[in-house]
Amino acid sequence: MRIKRNLSQIRAEVLLNYLYPEMEDQWIAINKGTFYRNYNQDALAIEEKEGKAILARDGFLRLLPEGLLTKDSDLKGDDIAAKYKELEWRRELLNETFAPFDTYVFRKKLAIERITSELLEQKLQFLLLHYYGFDLTAESNPLVKEAAVLLPYVSRWRGDLGFVANLLGSLMNCRVEMSKGRYSHIDTTRCWLPVVRYKLLIPGLTANAYKELMQNLKPLVSFLEEWFIPFDVRCEIDIKEHQSQSRLPDGSLTLNYNTEVNQ
Repeated sequence: MRIKRNLSQIRAEVLLNYLYPEMEDQWIAINKGTFYRNYNQDALAIEEKEGKAILARDGFLRLLPEGLLTKDSDLKGDDIAAKYKELEWRRELLNETFAPFDTYVFRKKLAIERITSELLEQKLQFLLLHYYGFDLTAESNPLVKEAAVLLPYVSRWRGDLGFVANLLGSLMNCRVEMSKGRYSHIDTTRCWLPVVRYKLLIPGLTANAYKELMQNLKPLVSFLEEWFIPFDVRCEIDIKEHQSQSRLPDGSLTLNYNTEVNQ
């Protein structure tokens, strides 16, 4: 599953809390103005060594009336270049003067964002436990924990076999081949169930790595069968090489990871 993320829509508080949670009360905010926001992300630059966050936002200085710090006649008369340079110097001086106020407000927003994120995480855990009967804190399998956050959308995606293939590819970080067919435990097709097969194409696994990965995959398979696969559909998930059949230089034919047929 590939989800397109637009970084320009991520607030700096969210990004900094995720990347540098230990520096919540150490950041210095430098606001460059909302003019930059039209074609840049919220955080223009992050200088973690100096603890500076350069933002495309208006600072406290922008809230003051325009005529309070400048006059209409400041750029009139002779030597416009010198007067403009003096105005720029005055603006930078005022920005440094109000920088502590901007930094204080930004740090407060960082704290609020952290608290909000914690509350939302607790809300998800509460919803999964009391509405779906799934205890996220008690689950030890990392693959299942990642997939469990999608349970609130299960009514939309249950039975969508293509979505399950995308989900497997995202969780396992591999290509997935999906095929559909019929399944019957007797030698006839008069009575059968639909079957969907997912092949996880992961090359270069050793025998031990293959066994370990299959063990980690079993809880995820059970989870998907319970929540996302229709009850009348048989689901088979296997790990394969990048090619379903790869011919080796010595003439042997590799099947899966643990069976070889020599010609």
